[in-house]
Amino acid sequence: MANKRNARHWDAPQLHGDHPRPVTRRQFVAQGFKTGAAYTLGGGILSLFSNPREVMAQQAGLSADLQSMLGTCGVSANGAGKIPFICFDLAGGANIAGSNVLIGQEGGQRDFLGTAGYEKMGLPGDMVPGLIDPTSNQPYDNFDLGLGFHLDSAFRRGILTSLDPLNAQFVNGAVIPARSDNDTSNNPHNPLYGIARAGANGNILSLAGSENTDSGGNSMLPLALYDPELRPTKVDRPADVVNLVDTGDLVGILSKEDATAVMESIYRLSDRKMSQVNTQITRDDVIKEMVRCGYLKAADIADRFGGVPIDPALDPEIVDQPGSPGTGIFTDTEFNAGNRDAIEFQKTASIMKLVINGYAGAGCIEMGGYDYHGGRRAEGEVKDFRAGRCMGACLEYAARRNVPLMMYVFSDGSLSSNGAIDTTIEGRGKGEWSSDNSSTAASFFLVYNPGTRPAIIGATVEEQARHQQIGYMDAGGSVQRSATPAANNVSLLVNTVILNYMALHGEQGLFGSLFPNNGLGSSAQLDSLTAFEAIVNGVIST
Repeated sequence: MANKRNARHWDAPQLHGDHPRPVTRRQFVAQGFKTGAAYTLGGGILSLFSNPREVMAQQAGLSADLQSMLGTCGVSANGAGKIPFICFDLAGGANIAGSNVLIGQEGGQRDFLGTAGYEKMGLPGDMVPGLIDPTSNQPYDNFDLGLGFHLDSAFRRGILTSLDPLNAQFVNGAVIPARSDNDTSNNPHNPLYGIARAGANGNILSLAGSENTDSGGNSMLPLALYDPELRPTKVDRPADVVNLVDTGDLVGILSKEDATAVMESIYRLSDRKMSQVNTQITRDDVIKEMVRCGYLKAADIADRFGGVPIDPALDPEIVDQPGSPGTGIFTDTEFNAGNRDAIEFQKTASIMKLVINGYAGAGCIEMGGYDYHGGRRAEGEVKDFRAGRCMGACLEYAARRNVPLMMYVFSDGSLSSNGAIDTTIEGRGKGEWSSDNSSTAASFFLVYNPGTRPAIIGATVEEQARHQQIGYMDAGGSVQRSATPAANNVSLLVNTVILNYMALHGEQGLFGSLFPNNGLGSSAQLDSLTAFEAIVNGVIST
């Protein structure tokens, strides 16, 4: 049986004897049968309204009167000014607590669990926090990223592979012990709609997600937050980003200024025509507004993106370009290898390009195959390292663009180890994952702030520790369900994340009015669920 497990390729679909045959999209993604596919639709209507002989735009750039009208068509000329937000949806029930992000008892991350508790989380007795790694002579509890990680955490190793150590000093985070159900589509983990309600928006999109679902990822969103107008646009590869702001052949034929003038003229002529047209249907004004806004948005896109490199694959800060090796977060070879790593790197690059540049307010990156119990520990280590590379890429790109970022990581359920050790090189001498276990689940978020590490709330070290770990586990490694509202309710976990996003702007006082009946309690209770001091005042300039 050991040889049979060793022979399995880590990215091959997972067949578990204790799981039903996959039939839903979520099950296919979690067990690695499906990685996601993209499609693009394009087209144009009512081109008969344009008349190239009637050119009315005279100056370079979009006219001032039309710029003032962009807001009525849902276009923000400078973005919403909120902190970019990216979440990672690790489908299947990944390990987050213990072997990756440190979890402690009531006193915080340094209030260590018992040895048996960490063994349940895949750490053998000689690798638990509080001990020293004999090879590196460093403590197994590591705080290089502000938030505590296990020294040999695959997430941490992956993050630091992508993230420059000089930028790591401006990162901090918090962990939230909170159980969620295993192998179910009913976990409303996704916070994107709430982040948008809190004010996040982009120049092109409100939200982007790597899956064609209502949430943009694998897990559902809380029903109370659903707004059909906010449904994330599916983006999982560089071509999708390019297609969002395709200025067409006009910009290639003409200069950016001339192309903008032509598009503006088309808008003005079409607006005049539409004023004379009666569509003979009950929603006449709506149809006219859609047409007007369509041409206005086209003119705005030509103005702002004509000649601007939008393709993540051509961004030298993301991917090494010919003649400039070593400048990108990813090498050209690994980004275009065509393997599973490359698929995830391209997906991540596409979402982070949109969000961190302000083209989208927030984004979700779904990564499948995290239902990795029942095999060698090596499989989880390889996949966690890959996820860490992608997390680190987002943080590093934010640093290179000199903008703050909140990055949230969650999974549906979790898993536990039976203590058997994987002695292979990639298994790293850690415990094998033997079964699903929702009691070991947790989520965490990291915040990058240019120039200054985000400050944890609290006047004392002890108080700060309780804000950095929102909730706690018992010595045996199980979530204490009564510790916080989020500990046993996924919808309230989402509300806790949204609260912390608003607190980064100093806007937690608005939480109750934006999210009535939020279930998190009084103002004093909200304070106890908040990790950071504000890093911006209300809004930022991106």
